[in-house]
Amino acid sequence: MKVKYFAWVRERVGKAEETVEPPASVRTVGDLIAWLARRDDAYAHAFETPRVIRAAIDHAHVKSDTMIAGAREIAFFPPMTGG
Repeated sequence: MKVKYFAWVRERVGKAEETVEPPASVRTVGDLIAWLARRDDAYAHAFETPRVIRAAIDHAHVKSDTMIAGAREIAFFPPMTGG
């Protein structure tokens, strides 16, 4: 699946997007965040506070307990503020 990173998540990971194949045990958005955070220090830094990370699957905002099966694209971004 394609994973996209936005704003400071992208800056911390060091890339805008990548294709990943997580193990079968990674079933939800929260599982994917945890799996990514274990990849290396850059990912650990990007996902150090998972509760503030927002996610979208195929352009629809989702919660961390959303299943990722069948997702073509998952995006991660920090909370947005208006102004």
